[in-house]
This record gives sequence, structure tokens and C-alpha cells, in this order.
Amino acid sequence: MTDTQRRGRRIMMTPEERDAYLGEQRTCRVATLAADGPPHVGALWFVWDGTSLWLYSITRSLRWSQLREDPRIAVVVDDGVEYDELRGVELSGTAEFVGEAPRTGEPCPELDVPERLFPAKYFGMEEMPHDGRHAWLRLTPDAITSWDFRKLADLAR
Repeated sequence: MTDTQRRGRRIMMTPEERDAYLGEQRTCRVATLAADGPPHVGALWFVWDGTSLWLYSITRSLRWSQLREDPRIAVVVDDGVEYDELRGVELSGTAEFVGEAPRTGEPCPELDVPERLFPAKYFGMEEMPHDGRHAWLRLTPDAITSWDFRKLADLAR
């Protein structure tokens, strides 16, 4: 194992740190692919349920149409200004479309948790507002990578 790999493991977030981090952060960057290959990256709001990342996307967006053609997706949630403050999580896998598109509020038990978490996080509300333009994407990641450079100070000691 190289020194870089060892350092990488030491700055990884624990599952508990990762869950707390994803619960508090508000914006992620979502990468999708066009049929001919060029990537597209856009910012989006999300919620994390401990297993899956839920993205509430406009159904007439480039992101949505690209995922319909190729459901592979990568998402980064990160923050920090100075080098020793940088931290984040990258999740990748296959996006799943859940519920009707666009979402109008039809009963869908799979959406009970994200539709409770999302309005509380972003609107301070208990019920999910439906605008007839957005719908849900679920990413249950195949791979998760995390880093917390704040841990570098501990490594130097």
C-alpha cells in the first residue's frame, strides 16, 4: 500500500460522519453523460436517507433526458475554502426514476422518506410541495468516496 493510499484511508469519513455531512449539506453537483459522450454537470438539491441519495430534478432538464438515455451518474457534495478545510463525498452508480414524472403527489410509499426530509430541509415545511415540473431520482451508490482534510492536522501530530 502506498503512502497516498494510507493517507486517503486516514482522511476518509466514517459512515457516521458521512451521514451527518450529507444530512447538513444543501447542494450537490450531478454529472451525467450525453449519448455521444460529453459530460454535463449541474447543481441540485438533495436528501440522503442513509442508503440512497434522492435528487429532485426538473423533468425537462438536460440531466433528466441524459439519464433516460444512460442512467450512469456521479454526484459530488463538497465544501471548504482553505486546503485543510476541504471535505466531501462522491457517490456513483445508476440513477433510478421513482414515482410519476412530473411528480403530482400520487401515493408512492417509496417516496415517503424523501418527501418528508426534503421539505423540512429546504422549505421548513412538513409536506412536500409539488409543482408539476420536478420528479425524483434515486441513487443507491455502487461506490462512495469521502475525504475530510481537517483530519490532516491530526495526522501531523
